[in-house]
Amino acid sequence: MPSTDVVDVPAEAASVAARFQRIERPISFAWALLVAAVAVAAVFTLPLLWGVLVAAAMILAVRVPLFRAGGTSQLVTAADPGSVRVDFESACPPPLALQWGVADAVRSTEDGAAYEFSYLFGARSMTMETAVRSPSGDGEADAEDFELVVTASGEPWATYAISVGERDGETTVEVAVESDRRFGLRNLAQWFVASRYRNAVLEAQGYTVAERDYSLSLR
Repeated sequence: MPSTDVVDVPAEAASVAARFQRIERPISFAWALLVAAVAVAAVFTLPLLWGVLVAAAMILAVRVPLFRAGGTSQLVTAADPGSVRVDFESACPPPLALQWGVADAVRSTEDGAAYEFSYLFGARSMTMETAVRSPSGDGEADAEDFELVVTASGEPWATYAISVGERDGETTVEVAVESDRRFGLRNLAQWFVASRYRNAVLEAQGYTVAERDYSLSLR
């Protein structure tokens, strides 16, 4: 059963996430407004039937799920491996700071956390949940390798494969993430803005990004 305990999120990372949201929201709104303006222009400048068809095609094109996001990154930190493991298994795992940092509420659960979001002035809501799993999906995750499985509104969202190790007196974290759902053109603005803040929000939590290879694909 989910816990009703509200978690206090790390303030520095939440501050970076709030900056991301302040930039992302108007850009996403402007992108949606541009698509709407072009659709309306098509209706009024083309013959009626063609205008309606073009407008419908544009609206459909931005909503059709086409892309998957994924990639790998290597993080370095001065914290010991045990502390890193606790950090990534907590209700506020570092790779999801842009999510829990702007959530209306973060609550701990038996095997992870639940993030509650509301939008459209509270008219709609969504819950994102995390759970720690072994790579094989059965049994307990071992001391170095585990997966962070994320769902949104009960549907698969992304899977993070985490590997914790040590090198040259520092703790390294290998993170491989793969989107478990596709998204459309309407989400591109959000994705590109988020890519500008991923390193900063990790650094706010004490992790330096040594390498990153993160991209979109149509597969």
